[in-house]
Amino acid sequence: MLEALYRTARALPLGRAAADPARSGIVIQPAGAEARFALRVRDPGASAAGLPLDGPINSVRGDDRRWIARLGPDEWLIGCDEAEADHLPAAIAADLGERAHAVVDVSHRNVGIDVSGPLAAAALNAGCPLDLGEAAFPAGSATRTLFGKAEIVLIRRPGPEPRYRVECWRSFATYVHGLLVEASLGVGETARR
Repeated sequence: MLEALYRTARALPLGRAAADPARSGIVIQPAGAEARFALRVRDPGASAAGLPLDGPINSVRGDDRRWIARLGPDEWLIGCDEAEADHLPAAIAADLGERAHAVVDVSHRNVGIDVSGPLAAAALNAGCPLDLGEAAFPAGSATRTLFGKAEIVLIRRPGPEPRYRVECWRSFATYVHGLLVEASLGVGETARR
């Protein structure tokens, strides 16, 4: 089977502008174009292609340009710069060797929305049932959950100020983004009182 190593241009469904709709310090910003991969492998070893596979379940490692979230005992979601997209699966396969695995490009399926600011957790809790407090969901956490009626992967990035990434399917992106904006309006109004 012929495999072409090139990326088609990706249209971002939410545009690129950052928004603080309530002027409450909650910034809701559609993430830029990234390549994303779903990795499934049993007995993965410590790492593959420089990505750590031995972290605890419901954790994320890496930085804003290259990250890996462990969502289950044999399931990871990987995000990286689009320049790596054509080569990362082959590097993972080479490092995993003969171990049975699957690396699936989900770049066109997923959309990322970054939510940050001191009241970001309150805006997220308007549609997410998780306890997002420091003790229950510290920096470096990642999990599958719901936001409103949409399934998402929620990631809390490291740093002094709360920063979250909401990963959802493209078909839910407008709904999730709109619900986040609406929630930030309510949180902003409450904070002003």
